[in-house]
Amino acid sequence: MDLNTYLKKKQKLIDGFLKAYTGGLKKQKECPALLSEAMSYSLMAGGKRIRPVFCIAAYEAAGGRSEEIMPVAASLELIHTYSLIHDDLPAMDDDDLRRNRPTNHRVFGEAAAILAGDALLTDAFGIIAGVKAPPEMLISVIRELTHACGPEGMVGGQLVDIMLEGKRAKKRELLYIHQHKTGTFIKGAIRIGAIMANASSAKLNALTKYGEKVGLAFQVIDDILDITGTPEETGKTTGSDIAKSKNTYPSLYGLKKSKEIAKGLINDSLAAIKAFDEKAEPLREIAKYMLERKN
Repeated sequence: MDLNTYLKKKQKLIDGFLKAYTGGLKKQKECPALLSEAMSYSLMAGGKRIRPVFCIAAYEAAGGRSEEIMPVAASLELIHTYSLIHDDLPAMDDDDLRRNRPTNHRVFGEAAAILAGDALLTDAFGIIAGVKAPPEMLISVIRELTHACGPEGMVGGQLVDIMLEGKRAKKRELLYIHQHKTGTFIKGAIRIGAIMANASSAKLNALTKYGEKVGLAFQVIDDILDITGTPEETGKTTGSDIAKSKNTYPSLYGLKKSKEIAKGLINDSLAAIKAFDEKAEPLREIAKYMLERKN
């Protein structure tokens, strides 16, 4: 399969949904113009849309059709965007550049940026609640998303990451940070796709294993790109992990070993879905592509 064509097709569908969503925001009289502008600024700044794409690809691998998953998949990008807006704040990573543009708080101020993130997070659940699907299925999706992005997932991982800045983390602490800060959301996106496709327990377990491995690999590769990439390639300031004394795989294992770890994780992810048919080919190709990505 041609992965580039697949990604462009899915990204176009996702962007179409998000464009309609932001257009609706501007028409809402009760939503302050500054808030809708700040929300739209970051949401429509581009990006790989990797979490929605993972969700769609898992849905398809389990037998679903992408058109039916679109609102749920796109809602994941609202949550991802909220996390980026908040991560960039002075109290967190204090970054000036995101996706080759000034960060949200640099344009709209810290208060508006915080509230834009809050609004995106809240609206994501509203989108899911409006999907025409069995209520018990949507409850499972919401439960999955809450676990992936809440205190037991992304938020918890981010806090431990901040707490250990300037300190040398132990291997188990670094694993916790990476699994929770990034890995659980990607795994959750994949599981949500499988849940929406009403996947069997065997398929859900296999996709969960795939998600665990590929989600961790994504953050390990991010760590590597912070050293080997350029701002033009990554769309954000590079070298910041070292400058802030963050705990990363290269800082603990070295660059060469980190690349070996990432490759091993990708191989494990591919092994997890070995029994799937050609419908899982996008998941396989995305995993392979991650080892070559520059942003």
